[in-house]
Amino acid sequence: MAPPLVSLAESVRTFAGAVETFVGNLAAVSLGLLALGLGLHGLYLLLRTRAWFNALRAAYPTERFRWRNLWAAQMVSYGVNSVIPARAGDPAKLYLAKQSIPCSTYSAVGSSFLIEAPFDLVLALLVVGFAISQGVLPDLPDLSRLPAFDLAFFARNPDLALFTITFVGVAAGVVVAVLSVRVKAFWSLVRQGLVILADRRRYLREVVPWQAGGWIARFASFWVILEAFGIGGSVYAVLLVTAVFSLANLVPFTPQGAGAQQALLGVVLAGAAAGPQIAAYSVGQQLSIAAFNVAMGFLALTVVFRTRDWRSLVRAGREAGTEEAPAAETPTAEAPAAR
Repeated sequence: MAPPLVSLAESVRTFAGAVETFVGNLAAVSLGLLALGLGLHGLYLLLRTRAWFNALRAAYPTERFRWRNLWAAQMVSYGVNSVIPARAGDPAKLYLAKQSIPCSTYSAVGSSFLIEAPFDLVLALLVVGFAISQGVLPDLPDLSRLPAFDLAFFARNPDLALFTITFVGVAAGVVVAVLSVRVKAFWSLVRQGLVILADRRRYLREVVPWQAGGWIARFASFWVILEAFGIGGSVYAVLLVTAVFSLANLVPFTPQGAGAQQALLGVVLAGAAAGPQIAAYSVGQQLSIAAFNVAMGFLALTVVFRTRDWRSLVRAGREAGTEEAPAAETPTAEAPAAR
């Protein structure tokens, strides 16, 4: 069997073993604390959508639209991303958000996804930097031996990893160059989605506090779930878990970084509990959050948007991005009213 297939098979076996360990130790899990942790995770998502909503209000100050529609679009996206890799839920989020804002465009709504990036990047760098300073993250040679297909594959093939990064960067540059020449109005629409960044006071008042609150809720969620699995919550453990989540989602080969999360958590929490307990925690947290996201996404889709066909939403979102570019010279194109 070729080395990549061996690595993939090993990753699948390790994940399946962790699932079996989790099921076998389910009686030892505090379901009340786990439910509280999932509730805090839901609060984290809710607070983030308020920041996104405020950014879109700045982009469309004269339009009337509901925050609950954007919350629902976000939940649908998280639900799809929890079961399908490569961020497949983002096109559905784009389509639903655009349909919820009268006279909006896909370009402006899509660029608004980046509003959260500056604050998130700073926090992610801080927590990953903390994990690096503690010496708990595996070195490159050790990374290649982890039972996580994506991490191990790129660690064993650094030349391919460098080529992939370079190729993606060049491809993005070509796309930007083509759009700059062919569709001038496209960039005005992109800037519209990011307009709140130009108003520093409004950004600090209407985006940053909601994001900060979301990160606090996320830290609290990790703390409570650690307690639920008997590992014990602490600032140290929460920062390490957050760093793992940030790293595992860099390359979305699996839904929500499944596999990579379990492998990294097994390393960084090695001194906090026994190996089987950490394995049960890592996969239990992953499955619980995924189940919560899927349930909330389905609820949002059926209650707010009154449909169950999420596949058509993903297709519509992907098609919309290619259809709008030629028509970008007319930014006031027809858009359905909000529900």
